[in-house]
Amino acid sequence: MKKLLLIVAAALLLAACQDSEKQLRQRAAELCQYIPDHELQEAAKPYMTADFYAVLDTMFNRLPEFEGMDHEWLYYFVTGNGGTTADFEVSGVELTDKTHAVATLKVRQKWEDGSFDESSGVVEHKLYMEKVDGKWLIADFDGHKAECIRHIAINKKEQAVRMAISDYLVKEIGEQYKKGEICIPMIMMVHEEDALFMGDFWVLWYNQVGDTLKCVSGGNHSGLMTLTKDGDQCKVTGFAQTVDGAGNEASAQRIFGNYFDIYQNIHSNETLRETVRKEQLREYVNQHNLNVHHYQDYGWEAVEF
Repeated sequence: MKKLLLIVAAALLLAACQDSEKQLRQRAAELCQYIPDHELQEAAKPYMTADFYAVLDTMFNRLPEFEGMDHEWLYYFVTGNGGTTADFEVSGVELTDKTHAVATLKVRQKWEDGSFDESSGVVEHKLYMEKVDGKWLIADFDGHKAECIRHIAINKKEQAVRMAISDYLVKEIGEQYKKGEICIPMIMMVHEEDALFMGDFWVLWYNQVGDTLKCVSGGNHSGLMTLTKDGDQCKVTGFAQTVDGAGNEASAQRIFGNYFDIYQNIHSNETLRETVRKEQLREYVNQHNLNVHHYQDYGWEAVEF
């Protein structure tokens, strides 16, 4: 009799485990619809752990757009830039402990009409789940959380450098020009090594007229800046810049050395310059909540950015 009871208990325990796996599969399938694809849905917040949503929110919504787009894995998570959507199949779930599980997903791409992209094979992904307050949530996807954290740290350092350079250009170089209401430098980095930063730098003063920033003065100040750490911030402590006039190219060759050709390609590329200008103006406007959508140089038509 005792043996029979043990067999029944074991059978009930096995059934409970099977039900648990079935529930995990169902939950994993439900969570798949909240995996980011080109954008992070606000509706996904209750289905992700707080820390995972926070790092994704920083990557998608807090960093400059041109920074985030350098990392296509973030925006394309599973579909890529091909106009397809992901079709998920949960092929298995492994319970690693009482509050953590890993779901294996088999993903194929399908077109908007529901047909499958025959050129796309099945790709395997890992969905990491964590049980929080009795609910299974997305805790990570293919290790992207760690990658996001690394990139945020790198970006934080880059932004500290850019802020120091920007402040220097405004306060030290901007004083040389006719002032407008707003000074917005443009920074195009050429090379950085330790505390030395080479770049094609521009100082531009604007007045806001309606939804347009009208440029009133400015100029180019390319060169090599030396920065030192000041706590968590950076400070420009030296600036060797190119000279105007006949000696410009010779001074640029001396300052940029082995990176002169890179500098010259950046400096002479008007299309690149205007693209970067739009991006950095857009970033400034967003940061300062300005109702501005255009910029205009004297004698030229207004340009939307």
